[in-house]
Amino acid sequence: MTHQQVFGNAVFLGKKDARDKDFSVLYSSFTLGESFGRITCRALGLGFFRLFVNGVCVNPDGFLPLSSNFEFRDEKPKGEIQSGKRTYVPELDITELVRSGKNELAIHYGGGWYTFPYNYFGEPKVIFALLDDGKFIHGSSLDDSIGESYVSDYYFTNLEAHDYSAYNASKRESPVLAKPLDTEYMFTSCPTDAKMRELTPKKIFDNGDVTVWDAGENVSGYPEIKVSAPAGDTVTVRMSEEALATGEINPKYHHKQRFTVVSDGNERVCRPEFTWFGFRYFELSKGAVPTSVAVVHANVERVSTFSSDNETLGWIHDTFVNTMLGNLHTGHPSDCPHLERLGYTGDGQLTANAAMYTVGVRELYRKWLEDIADSQDTLSGHVPYTAPYCWAGGGPGGWGSAIVEVPWQFYRHFGEREILEKYYPAMKRYIDYLDEHSHGDIVTSEQPGQWCLGDWCTPYDGPDGFLEQRQQHIVMPPAFVNTYFKIKSLRSLARIAKILGKQDESEGFSARADKTLDTLRAVYFDIYNRTYFNNIHGACAFAMDAGHEDERMTAALVEYYTRLGYLDTGIFGTDIVPRVLFEKGYGKLATDLLAGDGELGFERWRRLGATTFWEYWHNGADRSHFHPMFGAPVAYLFEYILGVRQTEDSAGFSSVVISPVMTERIGRLFGSFRTPRGEIAVAYERREGEADFTVTVPEGCRAVFKLGGTERTLTVGENRFTANVEL
Repeated sequence: MTHQQVFGNAVFLGKKDARDKDFSVLYSSFTLGESFGRITCRALGLGFFRLFVNGVCVNPDGFLPLSSNFEFRDEKPKGEIQSGKRTYVPELDITELVRSGKNELAIHYGGGWYTFPYNYFGEPKVIFALLDDGKFIHGSSLDDSIGESYVSDYYFTNLEAHDYSAYNASKRESPVLAKPLDTEYMFTSCPTDAKMRELTPKKIFDNGDVTVWDAGENVSGYPEIKVSAPAGDTVTVRMSEEALATGEINPKYHHKQRFTVVSDGNERVCRPEFTWFGFRYFELSKGAVPTSVAVVHANVERVSTFSSDNETLGWIHDTFVNTMLGNLHTGHPSDCPHLERLGYTGDGQLTANAAMYTVGVRELYRKWLEDIADSQDTLSGHVPYTAPYCWAGGGPGGWGSAIVEVPWQFYRHFGEREILEKYYPAMKRYIDYLDEHSHGDIVTSEQPGQWCLGDWCTPYDGPDGFLEQRQQHIVMPPAFVNTYFKIKSLRSLARIAKILGKQDESEGFSARADKTLDTLRAVYFDIYNRTYFNNIHGACAFAMDAGHEDERMTAALVEYYTRLGYLDTGIFGTDIVPRVLFEKGYGKLATDLLAGDGELGFERWRRLGATTFWEYWHNGADRSHFHPMFGAPVAYLFEYILGVRQTEDSAGFSSVVISPVMTERIGRLFGSFRTPRGEIAVAYERREGEADFTVTVPEGCRAVFKLGGTERTLTVGENRFTANVEL
């Protein structure tokens, strides 16, 4: 849509000599007659805005507008032309807040993605239009006024400062016209951020100068604090993901996160208004006290349950959900809610399957798919490491393959064939890009000046002992990993082309995948010990998942991980190794790797008190404790341990086979997840040689139960039966 279609004759306004750190307030007034209909406000305050109507804030936790590739920028990304630009316009219903006669409107704006120096689009600006039953009645103009803000300092990822001592709400000036956006305006059903929960923190440290408080879990959001300091005093809140044994916050996990308030002597409750933080613990100065901790993320539901007498497996599920929710902000999945907050295509494609089982992300991922497609280079087909685009690191395979993997998972979960049709041309352009950056079918390079990573966050035997982690010590070459993703994408494209009725193209993609696998095998396979890189970091599983069948290699993989007892893998290998073991019939070993108490792994995190997933298996790296990327295997809690797998011709769970992996680790199990057809649930209690099952099947889903010698067709609704079990 055009500017005129969305905003009518309203204009973008700004403050004279606006800078990226500036926050301002636009003031306007409008008059309504005795009779009016539904009054809505379409508004943009770039980067974020808070809309007030007659003194009431309409969107207190919205962090609006959603992030997007707002408009094209010179040389961002360098040497590329993005495929699309769009801006999502919120339309907020204010009918209950307006009255006949004169009304006051204010928009507090600034900060956010649009003005972030690391991702700069332009100076702060604001626009709004009011509509009565869809008809334009008032909009921003030079008749409005601009006032100052109490936000005095700001950096999107780690700082917001308020100064009430110098704030003068009555000081206003005339606005100036600001440059309009060169964009495509859109409305969207993507869920926006909201305050989803409130926690009551517990005081754990007090030395008379500062207090430290524990929210009880790692959260994405902010503390709300009561300030009653003398005028001119500065109250400082410092956040951290960890605390020291003394109760003080751990500076290694502080990540520079601060919120400060300069008091004017009046008591008030304050909180950040244009950013959020990732933290569990926070330090307060100057006698301030917390009133609550707000948990803020996209307004989406949890749509799954998973519990058993194996505490680790239930912990993996619940902790992944907490981590995933904390990384859903401003319309995209992020890598972490503090350090970067970027929509990494690597992390996002890796966790898409697990996220779609556990959280109601359908509309959010629909929007994120647009971001990925918009970010693709029209010249080369390159898909960058982040969407919406912001410079970051990654690789051509595991990151760019999001353009294939995310639509494929979306189709499988929700059954929308149109998604495949829409992005099929972009998928083919991405494969062309990989071909252009291949040498003899092996993907060997990225864009000039860009990273070319393989797997990420792999452990190694470092100078300080095992579990030190640094990317440069990865054993598998990036070319091997990126070529694996090329093969995986080609095989997915073959399936997609077949679904779309393009049989010739499907066969062509299959042939190209087989040819690339032959080259991968010729270059990297050790014919003497029948492994890739001696199985380290799951290398053989990568090749097996690409289609390399070899009995001795399979046996070597099983022997290696049986002996090791834990996953020595990076983010991609942690997804691939258990999946390959489950698929090859080694479900007990795969379950042991997920739930076992090894030198690395989820159980170790649980014992160390983690409430969200970490960026590294080992906590020696002073990095985030709030990354979802290791959570991809959560999908296999449902597909293998619960045992619900779609048949080859199914999408949207129209047809499933239920065949749980039975091991000594699990005696009782219950799990469920929501599908477009309704909830699927599986529960069992195991006894010696048999188990009692309860399986719930929704309308429109064909379901067959298979376990050992038992096979039965299930009916819609609840099915209760007993089956023989061999461990």
